[in-house]
Amino acid sequence: MTLEEWQQAGKSFAYGDHNIFYRDDGSGSVLLCIHGFPTASWDWEKVWGALRGKFRLIAPDMIGFGFSDKPVSYTYSIGDQATLHEQLLANLGIDTIDILAHDYGDSVAQELLARFEERRQNGAPGPVIRSACFLNGGLFPESHRARPIQKLLRIPLLGRLLSRGMTADTFRQTFPVVFGPNTKPTLVELHDFYTLVTHGNGHTIAYKLIRYIDDRKRNRDRWVGALQSTDIPLRFINGPEDPVSGRHMGERYLELIPQGDVVYLEGIGHYPQCEDPEGTLKAFLAFHEGLGA
Repeated sequence: MTLEEWQQAGKSFAYGDHNIFYRDDGSGSVLLCIHGFPTASWDWEKVWGALRGKFRLIAPDMIGFGFSDKPVSYTYSIGDQATLHEQLLANLGIDTIDILAHDYGDSVAQELLARFEERRQNGAPGPVIRSACFLNGGLFPESHRARPIQKLLRIPLLGRLLSRGMTADTFRQTFPVVFGPNTKPTLVELHDFYTLVTHGNGHTIAYKLIRYIDDRKRNRDRWVGALQSTDIPLRFINGPEDPVSGRHMGERYLELIPQGDVVYLEGIGHYPQCEDPEGTLKAFLAFHEGLGA
């Protein structure tokens, strides 16, 4: 499926005053797919066809990303993105989900999990989470190794200038660094990723979106605590060649999450679902078959 076809197959819903793009496809139990930074739900395209035969897939472009609105005067936060997902699920009448998350989406999933655990204690209504599977992401901020461009984007004035000055050339130079040595994105894939980032001038707000790194630090105990205290099944599928959240993040996961497990996809970097869709599917589907057992 081309990026244009992906967009045409999507729907939208209103989140406050803003339009949010999402895909709703397949049938069966609901799998909520939460994308990462700086891309969008399109990240799941290579595994979409196989997953839609087993699940009903729900995958929004979060506010500020992809084909969704990208307001300039907006306070972006992980908590707000979690609320966006909860509202979408409520609008669709969905009350039970499994989660597949990546990168920025890992933090959103951690916040959703923390809220779920709070509701279970308080008897409050809300979506039930049956399981969560994470791909490369900063689950533990102390182990997250930010790239130089991420550090620069967090500097207020400089970050704003860098965001506005992003070009196709600079994107092609910086984005592939997090991929595995033999699984770099093609020129066509880079064009699609760049199209998503710059759609609606989204690149100009990158310095605002990057503040999720600060969210992770502020909420570290809450989000890591949710992983440690929950009794739902968890899995971490990790591309160990990722310089940001590779093997070192998997090792930290095993130190802190006794009920979890890690599957390493050797030779793969930060985007397992794009770099090794077959390996990612194998590890993810084996996890869900284990749930049934």
